[in-house]
Amino acid sequence: MKRPVVTTWRRRYADFPAPVSETAERPLFDGAQVAGWLLSTGLGNADSDQLRAEIALHGIAARADRFGPRRLVELLGSLLCLRKLDERPLAGDGADGTGIGEERALWAAVLHRAERMDPDDEFVLRELRSAGEEAAPLARLAEDMVEAAYSERSAYEWLLAARSRLGLHTLAADAVAPELQSLLVQLADLPARIERGESVTVADPHARTGDLLAALIGGIENPEHITALAADPDEWMARVARRRLLLAGVDELALDVQTGRDLEERLADPDLIATRLPYRSGEDREVLTTLEDIERIADLLGPGCTALVLGPADALVDALPGTEEARLRSALLRGNIVEAVVTLPGGMLPYRPGYRTALWILTRDPVPAARGNVLLADIGAEPLTASVRDRLAEDVLLWRAEGFRAHDGHDPRYGRAVRVADLDRAFGGPLTPPAPPASQILARTVTERPALIGEAEAALERAAAQARSYDDAHGPYRADVLRRTGPRPRRTTLGALITQGRVTRLKGHRLDERHISGDGHYPVLGPPELTGRAPVGARRIDRLVLAAHYEHAALTEPGDIVYTLAPELGIRVGHDGLGVAAFPARVLRVNPDAERPIPPRVLAALLGATRGAGRSPSAVRPVRRIEDYPLPDLDPGDVERFDALLAEIEHRERMLRAQADALADARRMTVAGLADGTLTLEPR
Repeated sequence: MKRPVVTTWRRRYADFPAPVSETAERPLFDGAQVAGWLLSTGLGNADSDQLRAEIALHGIAARADRFGPRRLVELLGSLLCLRKLDERPLAGDGADGTGIGEERALWAAVLHRAERMDPDDEFVLRELRSAGEEAAPLARLAEDMVEAAYSERSAYEWLLAARSRLGLHTLAADAVAPELQSLLVQLADLPARIERGESVTVADPHARTGDLLAALIGGIENPEHITALAADPDEWMARVARRRLLLAGVDELALDVQTGRDLEERLADPDLIATRLPYRSGEDREVLTTLEDIERIADLLGPGCTALVLGPADALVDALPGTEEARLRSALLRGNIVEAVVTLPGGMLPYRPGYRTALWILTRDPVPAARGNVLLADIGAEPLTASVRDRLAEDVLLWRAEGFRAHDGHDPRYGRAVRVADLDRAFGGPLTPPAPPASQILARTVTERPALIGEAEAALERAAAQARSYDDAHGPYRADVLRRTGPRPRRTTLGALITQGRVTRLKGHRLDERHISGDGHYPVLGPPELTGRAPVGARRIDRLVLAAHYEHAALTEPGDIVYTLAPELGIRVGHDGLGVAAFPARVLRVNPDAERPIPPRVLAALLGATRGAGRSPSAVRPVRRIEDYPLPDLDPGDVERFDALLAEIEHRERMLRAQADALADARRMTVAGLADGTLTLEPR
């Protein structure tokens, strides 16, 4: 929850736990008490397991200053790994106290178990030997994490997911976006190999902490058929990866994590390689070095082996600057091992948002229909949503299984099959699709594009004719304004209008975001719609959902003014009604039976013109309440004429908007058709 919500809880609920200590900086609470209160009231945004995990992680983060984040992750990972090896709890059998003797006894028991379970120091022994009884509380925290996560593996993944929170930024800088991890898991298609009864060897020659291998193995229910090979030049990283893969379920005898720059195939030949080439800054990165790294990975490919290689886009897909680089990349393509090349969207390494990435998929002995061809795909302009990942993975997996298929309904959605000979002739040219995918060119929206453009042109002609007819009937626009020479209207405020009964203010409704979608009966009017950041009608709510979950919700009526002050002033007159004002939006309803009624258009226009209604970017609250907005109390004659003028302006705006929308549709479809080569223009 956000901090103001917790402040509201403390003020509103008398049974909220009291702070155990309070300073000028912040109050401190007992975590178990707060979690119990959240579970009993149901006010939190998390289930009981997540709350217990948060308490454990909070306790771990509190010890980061004492042990250091790197040492803390090292010790906790070792304790979780020891628990997995020994298959017994770490803290128990009377060693649950907190005195000095109990701490010493607990840690002595932990060390004894480590010497017995890891005598060759493959996983935990050196890390636990280097600590004393001051690390005994970590054993209890590890137990709390396992209890919340139900397994040592899940607890360790929670711990590594909190690497930024613990201050271990060196590990966080190597992490790839979760969406990209999911895409790599789909492209690897490891469960299909396991279902066929195959024993699969997965490898990562640049493992770091084993993020990619852990993600691949995480999708397997029974990883006993998995052999894992990995290597990293940093011994500390290699030991983290070794513990991580053991906790992921890989058998100790089927696990080989090496320290070094080259992966030695000592246990088995790899069947699947997933790796991310080491990051190098733009000043130090050389295209030739990146391509040589890929060449070394290609040497690991055996029959039927597939490799997913993530690297910098300037070496993998961009046009190459030198002859030597172009010669090496052409040699890799001619080697008939490059199955697909994918240009990825930006931000795939969250800590390095300016680092552009691409993906090479290598396969030894591709199917005959794919020989001599490479699938080039470009999703650089697409958000890596689940649907994009599914379609791209289907394209690549069909290409891997069956190769080129002409005009049978299986054309790629994101790429084109390009002959290696054509790429070789380009010699160093970019590895991007030369044209839109064939499925896009043959899509129904493309074949119907000329008719749709004709409809947009007809709509433009009708809108223009309507505007001309309106001008003929009413004449050109004239406001007929004059400079006021007499006394100015007296000033009032919106609060005064509310007190006089001329305006009524109604509250907005707190809607659950899960109940808002693109479909539904009633439009939702909130800050995005009122400030113009989202079109009205894009967010809607179903009437049955509204009736079932919001007993006291009321719809807006025709003429209601919906407004918001956060994040800025936004005002809209709902002439049709039947909308739902979503908090922090509120409603102003004009009383037409008042002594001096003020029409909704006039009130909204005057409120929008109030000086000093904005707020600075650093302000927490608006400068003034909307009840304090000063307004001129116009004469009834001026009000009537002003309302008529605003109505005419709105009508003319609608006619102009209809023409602008028709022109925009025609322009968009025409440009798209000429850009993808599916349209041409007749000579005039």
